[in-house]
Amino acid sequence: MSIFFKAPLDIDIRLDNEDTRKHVEVKTPHGRMEKLPIFKDGESVKGQVTIRTKEGRKIEHFGVKVQLFGSIETNIDGLITSEFLSLATELAAPSILSHPETYPFEFKNVEKQYESYRGKNARLRYYLKVVVSRKSSSEITREKELWVYQYITPPPPTSSITATVSKGNNNNNHNHNHNPVQTPPTTPSKDGNQTVKMDVGIEDCLHIEFEYSKSRFSLKDVIIGRIYFLLVRLKIKHMELSLIRRETVGSAPNQITDSETVVRFEIMDGAPVKGEAIPIRLFLGGYDLTPTYRDVNKKFSTRTYLSLVLIDEDARRYFKQSEIILYRDS
Repeated sequence: MSIFFKAPLDIDIRLDNEDTRKHVEVKTPHGRMEKLPIFKDGESVKGQVTIRTKEGRKIEHFGVKVQLFGSIETNIDGLITSEFLSLATELAAPSILSHPETYPFEFKNVEKQYESYRGKNARLRYYLKVVVSRKSSSEITREKELWVYQYITPPPPTSSITATVSKGNNNNNHNHNHNPVQTPPTTPSKDGNQTVKMDVGIEDCLHIEFEYSKSRFSLKDVIIGRIYFLLVRLKIKHMELSLIRRETVGSAPNQITDSETVVRFEIMDGAPVKGEAIPIRLFLGGYDLTPTYRDVNKKFSTRTYLSLVLIDEDARRYFKQSEIILYRDS
């Protein structure tokens, strides 16, 4: 519809129990915050559409319909939209509108196979669209977005985790991922999950072991762990722990990746000594995290990494990253 076309109709979409339904605040592409109603997989989408004419005019139309869409928008070399859900129902046959009309609608037990998402180069959205068809003018439309949560039960624990111990060099800002060796098998924690061990090492200079309780966490979980200094012959200045969200859109070779640090905090200031242990307790509920998305409809993925960074007195950085799986617990 042209921006110079002034619609002769007002269209209002209201959902049943919208005022009492839970909402979530989501940032728009323009940086503003908006509240969207929350739905879950298998839940019906029901409501009413009210159409009003402006200034007492009589408006002829050729039918009114409401549609429910699920779509993925990706932006690599331009915006591409693909739909994975499309439902429609007719609300009114062709007629002349001269006073407000309200039409009920219901999409029963709708399968919503993915969770809503807004990232930098990918967006997954569900929305209602009302279309009023006209003979010679542009269609008059109105959209209303929904936000879908995918609640799952905690996944089973993994059987083993491997990490690498790397031989370093004197280059600045290097990510030590050479000469991998397998760490000993993980051991079960008290809740049946596997304890994960991640090593950061430079041969004959530094050996640090980062142990945390498991690799799968709900969005309101707590990461509990401990950092052990097994060998310290470098002058470590301080150490940081970060949560990094990594969004990957497209497939090779036409693929882009964007990383965002969700939270970073310093866990040590000063030189550690051999045998020292630093406890870690990170509450995830206080941060803007999203569940792990893996190859959603073959369009995009979003993963979260736990990153341990050590910085020595010469500003050289030694770091190690390990993926953690996040899910929304019911």
